[in-house]
Amino acid sequence: ALPAIYEEGGYRAYWTPERLTILLELVRQSEEDGLRPGDYHLAALTRVAPDLSNPATDAVARAQVDLLATDAFYLLLYHLYVGKVDPKSLDPKWNFDPRPFREPGGIGFVVGALTQGTLREAVAKVRPDHWWYQRARAALVRYRSLAAQGGWKPIPPGKPLKVGMKDPRIPALRQRLAATGDLSGAPLDSPEFDELLAKAVAAFQERHRLAADGALGATTLAELNVPVESRIDQIRVNLERGRWALQELTGGDLVIVDVAGFEVDYLRDRAQLWKSRVQVGKPYRQTPIFKSKIDLVVFNPTWTVPPGILSNDILPAARKDASYLHKKGLDVIDRSGRKVDPSTIDWSKATAQNFPYMLRQEPGPDNALGRVKFMFPNPYSVYLHDTPHKALFEKDQRAFSSGCMRVERPLELARLLLNDDQKWNARAIDEVLDTVETRTIRLAQPVPVLIMYWTIDLSVEGRIGFKNDPYKRDPPLAKALDAPFQAGQRRAP
Repeated sequence: ALPAIYEEGGYRAYWTPERLTILLELVRQSEEDGLRPGDYHLAALTRVAPDLSNPATDAVARAQVDLLATDAFYLLLYHLYVGKVDPKSLDPKWNFDPRPFREPGGIGFVVGALTQGTLREAVAKVRPDHWWYQRARAALVRYRSLAAQGGWKPIPPGKPLKVGMKDPRIPALRQRLAATGDLSGAPLDSPEFDELLAKAVAAFQERHRLAADGALGATTLAELNVPVESRIDQIRVNLERGRWALQELTGGDLVIVDVAGFEVDYLRDRAQLWKSRVQVGKPYRQTPIFKSKIDLVVFNPTWTVPPGILSNDILPAARKDASYLHKKGLDVIDRSGRKVDPSTIDWSKATAQNFPYMLRQEPGPDNALGRVKFMFPNPYSVYLHDTPHKALFEKDQRAFSSGCMRVERPLELARLLLNDDQKWNARAIDEVLDTVETRTIRLAQPVPVLIMYWTIDLSVEGRIGFKNDPYKRDPPLAKALDAPFQAGQRRAP
């Protein structure tokens, strides 16, 4: 981008000592966005900054300083606008659109900021314009401040604790909760587990997606003992995800599945209309992260066993137990659509590669897809759907499926998507379900669906919550963020 920036600016020198001082300030502040100041030549710029003020500095040296500063400024703007790490380098399935540039390469924007000296304004403009990003930045500042003060000490292991108990570890628990603001207005040296402490523990548990029983068990203790440096990294990687994807949260209707949060939301013009719990793919059968558009609602769906489940689950089970298919209500269908007697098949020789049949489950109370499914084009054969496994929604961690997303209250989602209270009210939907016949409805206007992955929450009050990382996606992203940036790793626009 540098040749284009200088060509458009008439090959002028952009940097004065005053502007370079502002640039150094902005580079240092990039830490507040979870970025590395070293990627923007902090050490080199600090070393050569005096050269611009020195009359003895020759033209070549001044030009080198100018190039270095322009490169740092452009790269900082670019990383704040679309992210430092290429998401496809970590997930080849990634299909979210990068933020669009107003003109080819955004060169005009950069040159305008350089010629007018509006460096701070330019940096402010390229950050994602979304409340979530601003609150995540503020949370990062708070947790960096906690780290500067020493963070918090781990609570020693021991027996579970609850209201009414006394224990020498309780002062450490009080100090830990006070550090993150979960406990306030209470003595920190008391060894008694009182009601106020229980409320503080419950508040912490809610922020960390744990059962809020107000007691200190092994799972809560493990979350309390996660060091502040790890929480800082957790915020940083989610800021990067924000730079990748927050531009997708536009107006209109939008369905968002948060895989790490085990939730689905329905938004209209950025306002939340509906929320429900979901079950997602197991860690070894991960729900893919991608975007599409919901175009079909299917009531009383049949379930056709997808290739992965056929190979990994159904065929091995059928080899062990010839009655397995009957127990699961699965029919064997040939290419002509006719049912085949399973007893006529040599299951010992059947593989996913040579199996010439389709396995299908008819609509009914035990159907794997429940009473309704929501279809959207994708190469992974995954979708949102109902499930007969309702009890699993009560679990804190809900990675139970083979990749699809099971919705707790799917009929409410169907009504929102169909968006016609006269034709598709609750009674009309029940009448269709009662027929136990498959019926497919094409939406008049397909609704975008974003399958996303966030491991932090941010409330309206600015409180931050931390989630589990079921697919272990945070560490490789943190590693990529911390690696020195090298030109050419990601094509600049």
